[in-house]
Amino acid sequence: MKRELVKSLRLERRVHRVRKKAIGTPERPRLAVSRSNRNIAAQIIDDTQGRTLCAVSSGQKELREQVAYGGNVKAAAVVGKSLGEKAKQLGIQQVCLDRRGRRYHGRIKALAEAAREAGLKF
Repeated sequence: MKRELVKSLRLERRVHRVRKKAIGTPERPRLAVSRSNRNIAAQIIDDTQGRTLCAVSSGQKELREQVAYGGNVKAAAVVGKSLGEKAKQLGIQQVCLDRRGRRYHGRIKALAEAAREAGLKF
């Protein structure tokens, strides 16, 4: 049990350290990525107003039809592409990536690169 507690505390510290630098403004909102073993979710947030501008998750009905399992790199790429398209419709061109204490590799990297291909700038 102690090992799980230590791991969660370390993650919490990393989240705060990354979050100090990633601040969403109306011109450049924050792209927050959350992942679990089964799903991945991303939302674009304007921190000055405290509003979520758009959000996409691999658990959403329209995306579940495209990917059978939401906890892999393929699902992350689909979520990133969908988020990039939604952001373009809202007129958002530039975002600040908040990886929530996770490393920039694997699913986080796949989501970010798919969002870049869809037209978002980091």
